[in-house]
Amino acid sequence: MLRLILLSCLPATGFAAGLPLAEIPARVRSHHPMLKAAWFTIEEARGRQLGSGRLANPRLGFDYRTESRLSPTAGEFSFEQSFPVTRRLRLEKQLSAQLVAAAELEVRDVERRLIAEARGFAVELIALDQQRALRQQQGGLATKLSEFARNRAEKGEFSPLDAAQAQLDAQRLIVEGKKLDTQRARLLGQLKPMLGIAPQENLTITGGLPELVMPGLIPWQQRADYRLSQSRTQAAQTDVELARSKRLQDVSVGVVGGPEQQHVQGSNYQRTGYIGFRVSIPLPFWNRNQGEIAEKNASAGRQRLETVALGKQIASEADTARKEMQANVDLARETRDKLLPLVIEQTGKLEKAYESGQTDLLTVLRARDQRLQLEAATLDAVRDFHLARIRYESATGATQP
Repeated sequence: MLRLILLSCLPATGFAAGLPLAEIPARVRSHHPMLKAAWFTIEEARGRQLGSGRLANPRLGFDYRTESRLSPTAGEFSFEQSFPVTRRLRLEKQLSAQLVAAAELEVRDVERRLIAEARGFAVELIALDQQRALRQQQGGLATKLSEFARNRAEKGEFSPLDAAQAQLDAQRLIVEGKKLDTQRARLLGQLKPMLGIAPQENLTITGGLPELVMPGLIPWQQRADYRLSQSRTQAAQTDVELARSKRLQDVSVGVVGGPEQQHVQGSNYQRTGYIGFRVSIPLPFWNRNQGEIAEKNASAGRQRLETVALGKQIASEADTARKEMQANVDLARETRDKLLPLVIEQTGKLEKAYESGQTDLLTVLRARDQRLQLEAATLDAVRDFHLARIRYESATGATQP
C-alpha cells in the first residue's frame, strides 16, 4: 500500500496519445488527484490502529523523607501498572481494525463515484463528436444544395429566395456545430483533471461507443458504500461493547520498597530496608459510564437503520437505471431500423424532385431537418443508454476491482 501511495504521488507525465473508453477506470485510479489524497485516509486509520489496545504506561515514583524527631531519614521507590479487568483492550483492537476496513471501503466508494463520473464525461465526448460529424455531413449536403440553388437562380431557373433560404440553412448547421464545440471544450475541461492531464495537453477518446447490449443482472450487495455502511454498523456495535467495558475502571498493581534507618541507641542507627505490594481498586459507586453507553446504543441503532435505507436506495437506483437502458435500446432500434430508413428514402426522392422542379425548396429543407432530428435522436438514445449503463454498473458496484 505504501508503495502504491508513493507511486501515486509522482508527477504525471505528458499525455499525447488517444485514450480508449475502456481504459478510463484504470487512468482514474492511477492519476486522479482526489483519489491519491483519499488513499492517505487508510494510512491514518492504520496509524490509529497502532496505538489502540495497549496498556497504559507504568508509573515510577520516588518518595524521600528527611530525619525528624519522630522518624529517621527514609526513601521509598514505587512501580505501578494499571490493568483492565474487562475486555477493553481487545475491543479497542477490534474497533480499530474495523475502522481500517471502513477506511478502505470509503476510498473504494470514492473511486467508484469518480470512475462513473469520468466514464460519463467520456461517453458524452464520444457522442458529441458523433453529433459534430453528423452536423458536418448535413452541412456539406446543405452547402451543395445552396450552391445548386444559387447556380440555378443565376440562370433564372429558380427563385433567388430559394437560394437565400438554402444558404441560411447551411449557416444554421454551421452555427449548431460551433455550439457543440463549446460543449466539447466544457467536457474536456471537466475530464482532463480527473485523468491527471494538464489543460494544455490534448485528449482524444478513441473508438466509438460499444454495441447496445443489455448487461446481465448484477447483485448490488457488494457495492462499496453499502459494505461501508455494514462495516460502520459492526463498528458501532463494537463501540457499544467498548463503552460497557468502561463501566469498571482499571485496577492498579504496584511494588513499593526502599532503604530505612532505625534509631538504636544514642546517635546510632541501624540501616534496614523493606519491600511491599500495592493494589488500587476503583469502586464504581457514582459513575458506571451510563451516558456514553446510551449515546453509543443510539448511534448503533441509527447506523443500522441507515444501512437498511441505503440498501433500498441502491436497489431502486439499479432498477431505474436498468429500465432506462431498456427504454433507450428500444428507442434507438425503433428509430434507426424503422423510421430513419423511411426518412432517408423520402428525402432522396424530394431532392431529386426539387432538382427537376417538381417540388419547392421548403419541402426539401423540412425533410432534411426531419432526417437530422431522427439521426440526432438515435445518437442521443445510444448515448443515454451508455450513460444509464454506467449508472447501473456504478449502482451495483460492477466497476470495482
